[in-house]
Amino acid sequence: MRQLLNTLFVTTPDAFLSRERENILVYVEDEMRLRLPIHNLEGIVTFGYSGASPALMHLCASRGVALSFLSPSGRLLAKVASPVRGNVLLRKKQYELSDDEEACVGFAKNFILGKVYNCRSVLRRFVRDHSGRVGAGEVGNAADFLSTLIEKTLSVESLDRLRGLEGEAARAYYGVFNHLILEHGDTFQFCGRSRRPPLDRTNALLSFLYSLLAHDCSAALEIVGLDPQVGFLHRIRPGRASLSLDLMEELRPYLVDRLTLSLINNRQVEARDFAFQESGGVLLTDDARKEVISAWQKRKQQVITHPYLEEKMEIGLIPYAQAMLLARCIRGDIDGYPPFLIR
Repeated sequence: MRQLLNTLFVTTPDAFLSRERENILVYVEDEMRLRLPIHNLEGIVTFGYSGASPALMHLCASRGVALSFLSPSGRLLAKVASPVRGNVLLRKKQYELSDDEEACVGFAKNFILGKVYNCRSVLRRFVRDHSGRVGAGEVGNAADFLSTLIEKTLSVESLDRLRGLEGEAARAYYGVFNHLILEHGDTFQFCGRSRRPPLDRTNALLSFLYSLLAHDCSAALEIVGLDPQVGFLHRIRPGRASLSLDLMEELRPYLVDRLTLSLINNRQVEARDFAFQESGGVLLTDDARKEVISAWQKRKQQVITHPYLEEKMEIGLIPYAQAMLLARCIRGDIDGYPPFLIR
């Protein structure tokens, strides 16, 4: 199993990245703030517009270190990709399957099954731990509704119907998500999923963490030799990492939603950690981004037993493990793609 390496997050908006031999240098206003060897990194994520030198980009590409440029809100602006790795026959098979409706349904069904199953697990966990709280009944009903959608998903044979069931599941899940927020009820009031831009503090936190997960999924797919742009559930669109979005679906509830609720309910984020824009969008402040990233990194270092592989691994390796299983399925080494399911 691959070793979990570190990801460097650069949150200072006017930071500039440069290279000195095998080291990454981070400058702010012409002052060097950080020198870090590249050999223990698997990715660099920078939030800002100053950019990086061509020499640094070449170093990242040659060492297989994913370099992503994100806006302050977490929207992907650009990324530097290393030369294509992996077996070209694997990618050729991926492209062939992406044009096969029946094959796409098979993959998409498992992505959605994983997502709905894990959303239900988040809701059931709340009901188990907080059965006496206001809203527990509604959460339980939503979990039961997701159970019926899981049964329906098993028999669906079209992508459009699968996408419709996914939409129903999302509405039911996010419809009771506000009940899962135990602290700061008014501050983190959640009235539904909003993005581009997020319109409240909870959505701002979700969107930011989803962007970090998207980076990890894209990097994992590239590592195993798959093309992150060519998906099975999400339609192919220029500039969109459709397969990364596919892989994210089953991982959102466990990796992001639970961490978001933990940050809010444990008072690790406060009202002052968010800034409201004139457009109505809500963003994390610079200091808050650092705190959230720190929590994200700590979460990734926790060890679990993978439910399918039955191996102990850091949580941060789950995207890689799922990408590896997806590659095996595409090659025909296993009969179907096994989604990651929370036990």
